Amino acid sequence: MATVDSVTELWRFPVKSMKGEQLHEVTVTERGVLGDRAYALIDAETGKVASAKSVRLFPDLLACRAAFTESPRAGREMPPVRIDLPNGRSVTSDSGDVDRALSAFCRRDVRLARVAPDDFTIDQYHPDVEGADPGGNRDTVVAQKLGAALFAALGKESPVAPGAFFDVFPLSVMTTSTLARLKELRPQSRFEQRRFRMNLIVRTEQPGFVENGWVGHQLVLGHDARINVALLDPRCVMTTLVQEDLPQDTDVLRTLVHHNKMQVADLGQFPCAGVYAVVAAPGTVRTGDNVTIV
Repeated sequence: MATVDSVTELWRFPVKSMKGEQLHEVTVTERGVLGDRAYALIDAETGKVASAKSVRLFPDLLACRAAFTESPRAGREMPPVRIDLPNGRSVTSDSGDVDRALSAFCRRDVRLARVAPDDFTIDQYHPDVEGADPGGNRDTVVAQKLGAALFAALGKESPVAPGAFFDVFPLSVMTTSTLARLKELRPQSRFEQRRFRMNLIVRTEQPGFVENGWVGHQLVLGHDARINVALLDPRCVMTTLVQEDLPQDTDVLRTLVHHNKMQVADLGQFPCAGVYAVVAAPGTVRTGDNVTIV
């Protein structure tokens, strides 16, 4: 067992594809950070899950901010979430007009849901970046299964429960070393953690894409929580999108294609940054907690 360093940031995203909450303490359960991706919007016309990756249909989701009205507690009903829209309006998930307000904002008929459809699918835009998608898709939209539906299509056991809104795995981790390396490689771009929407940012001193070497290892977070690093995290259009003062920048993805394109299991080569993990032992994680690797 060796100490990597410490937890420097913790994030929870109550509504899929909306801004989240930076926290000093989180509860990590078998299903990931408690309350993470607890809600999502469903497109009434298509039945697909609304995602910021659907850049043409839902270009403004990342401009919305979601936060719980009170802290979720394990074993309790999930509390309501408050959604602040960029037009100045706010609405809570238990409000009778929440779907009407969100539909008006999205200019599409949507509903706020707690459970993903059995056939969890989004419309994902692939930007015009050579080598970003092993399928060769460029400047096009592809229907993409996610969550338990993705693993069912692959004929593999799912690491996420049916009905969960996680894309692939329940937990995501990135190091400060990866962010620093990306800034070195292309100082003209802004490689901020907001672009990557990770649950944990771990402070590290080693240079380069440190977490590339973590796959197959276990991380101990603080006193109790343990997570098994399962897969490199393939990146997509999400990292390139506008977020508040962060401009749209396809060179974020292009830099990963050129400098950290990696084989991901048997799925092909993807531009990667960070890792996915599953929870081996639940617990409380706080900023400043030591991180050790087994």
